[in-house]
Amino acid sequence: MNDWTSANIPDQTGRTVVVTGANSGLGAETAKALVAAGAHVILACRNTTKADAVASKLGPNATVAELDLADLASVRSFASSFTGADVLINNAGLMAVPLRRTADGFEMQIGTNHLGHFALTALLLPKITDRVVTVSSGVHQIGRIQLDDLNWEQRRYRRWQAYGDSKLANLMFGLELAKRLKDAGSSKQSFIAHPGYAATELQGRSENFTDVVAKLGNKLPIAQSAADGALPQLYAATMSGLESGTYFGPTKFFGLHGAPGRNKYKKVADDESFRARLWAESERLTGEKFDVSAG
Repeated sequence: MNDWTSANIPDQTGRTVVVTGANSGLGAETAKALVAAGAHVILACRNTTKADAVASKLGPNATVAELDLADLASVRSFASSFTGADVLINNAGLMAVPLRRTADGFEMQIGTNHLGHFALTALLLPKITDRVVTVSSGVHQIGRIQLDDLNWEQRRYRRWQAYGDSKLANLMFGLELAKRLKDAGSSKQSFIAHPGYAATELQGRSENFTDVVAKLGNKLPIAQSAADGALPQLYAATMSGLESGTYFGPTKFFGLHGAPGRNKYKKVADDESFRARLWAESERLTGEKFDVSAG
C-alpha cells in the first residue's frame, strides 16, 4: 500500500456507489475516481447545482440526487426513492462551524456529520449489497462525547470540540456497525476512513481566527490535495480482502498525508458499552431503527 493511488482501484464496472457530499472536495474527487474505474456514482448532495456541475464533467455514469443531511425529512425522501447500490460512502460533513441547528433541532455538526448519516445508513442498508464507508477525521482524538448532551443544549458551545465529538461519533458508528453486521451473520462490511490533512473547502468556515490558520495550512507541505485525501475512503470502498471495522488513513507524517493504510484511533472507540449507548441515543434522536440482518 506504500504507493497505492486511484490508478490501483479495481475495475468497478457494474457497481453502483452512493457518495454523500460529492459536490466538492473529497466527495467530488471520490466520485471522479470511481467513475474513471467504471462505477455508476450517485452524487447525493444538498447543493444540487454544484453537484450537477461535477456530474456534467464525469459523464453519464454520474447522476445527482438531492440529500440534505441536516434535515431528516430530506434523508427519508432520498431513501424512499433509492433503489439500491453496492457501496455507501458517508463522506459529507461540516467542520468547526458556529453554533447552528439542523431542521430537527440538532447541533449542526453532530446532526449533519453523525445523526444524518446514521439515519441514512439505517434506511439504505437493506439495499446496500457490499459495504458502508464512513469518513471520520484525525480530529476525533479530541472528541469527548457527552451522551446526555449530544446537541450542546446544556454546555457552552465550542465549535472544535463539537467537530471532534462528531468525528469520534463517526468512528464509533463505523466500528459498531461492523460488529453488529458480523454478529448478525451478514456478509456486508463497514469501514472507516480519514483523509489526513487535505486542502478542501471544508476549512475556513469557523468564522474566527482559525480560518486564517487553516488557509495558511492548506499552502504548506503538510497539506495534500483533495484527490490524495480521498484515497483512504477509495481504498476502503473498492479493495477486496479487507477486515470489516478497519480504520484507514494516510500512513506518513503522523497520518497527515501519504498512501492509505491501517491507522490507529482513540482507544475509547473500542468501548462497546459506550458505542451501544451512542447507537441507542442516535436511534432515539433520529427515530430510525437499524435492521442489520435485512437484505
